[in-house]
Amino acid sequence: MKLTTIIGNPGEWLRGDGPHHQIVISSRVRLARNLRNHPFPGWAKKAERLLILEEIKPRVEELPEMTDTFSEYMQELTALDKQVLVEKHLISREQAAKSVGSAVVMNRKQTLSIMINEEDHLRMQSLRSGLQLKNVFKLIDKVDSALEERIDYAFHPALGYLTACPTNVGTGMRASAMMHMPALVLSEQINQVIQAVNKIGFAVRGLYGEGTEAMGNLFQISNQTTLGEKEDDIIARLTKVIEQIIEHEQNARQVLLQKKLSTLLDQVGRAYGVLTHAYSMTSKEALNLLSFMKLGIDLGFFPEECQQPISELFMETQPAHLQKLNSQQKLAAEERDSLRAEIIRDKLREFPKPNIEKDTNQKAEGTPKNDE
Repeated sequence: MKLTTIIGNPGEWLRGDGPHHQIVISSRVRLARNLRNHPFPGWAKKAERLLILEEIKPRVEELPEMTDTFSEYMQELTALDKQVLVEKHLISREQAAKSVGSAVVMNRKQTLSIMINEEDHLRMQSLRSGLQLKNVFKLIDKVDSALEERIDYAFHPALGYLTACPTNVGTGMRASAMMHMPALVLSEQINQVIQAVNKIGFAVRGLYGEGTEAMGNLFQISNQTTLGEKEDDIIARLTKVIEQIIEHEQNARQVLLQKKLSTLLDQVGRAYGVLTHAYSMTSKEALNLLSFMKLGIDLGFFPEECQQPISELFMETQPAHLQKLNSQQKLAAEERDSLRAEIIRDKLREFPKPNIEKDTNQKAEGTPKNDE
């Protein structure tokens, strides 16, 4: 499978049809593993990394889940290709910086991605739409078990799986959910939620993980503890926390509908007006405006079928995606901003105006649509 197939396909996790998809964009579980008696990638010399790569890569490609795969050495990918994969959440920023001695293997649906010689010898992740942490873990656990039969993992009977970073020792697992929480942001409750989540041992990060900004009202909630707790228990605790956050976001949306309707309608209306008429737009502005369009769809101000094009624009308007679309020449920042606005206008050309008059009284008296 070629990279163009991956780039041209938005991926299953962006379909927006999983449980609680109106608030939980995606669920991801990542496992870190290393080979016994081999130096970790950060300590390994080039020859050692190449030896490890050639031991692991064929084993990964043989997996039944990796039929019809995209498999490539990192040095064969351009910097732009790597950045597109980062924007699609299929590789990490750390892996994008790698070259000789590293590789990536992923399936067509983009639900399974395996990085070889990132920070650890193996970084495996599964990604699905909506709140599906149990299903996501089931898939990655199956892959992990299959590889463990073929590869001798670095494992300590008391500590668990050994990893390059001490914070991953134990299960080596990071489970997370990407959540869309515009109502908590609008009602200025988001900081309270973040502080509460941090206090019970979970981390809240931005769009692309640690050290990144929460653009588009998108936040990643993940576990921090990997040692001394079973994977199933971590998944269960994280799922419970996410369900509580979903309830807070739903309540905040209800309050906006009942008590701050003009504020809500103003945000949705402004987003629609700017997105359909602007001729220049930064990536950050686009994500923030698309966020309120998605909220408008969730609350019934736009038809449900408008969900897919908005979800696609979240990805298509990212800098590397824009540059890949215009492969003839390198785009300056201003040119990207113009192209981004043009793509959004074209995709929203047939978009209906927000149906505010019809829904105002109904929504003010009732409840938001169920997040089923």
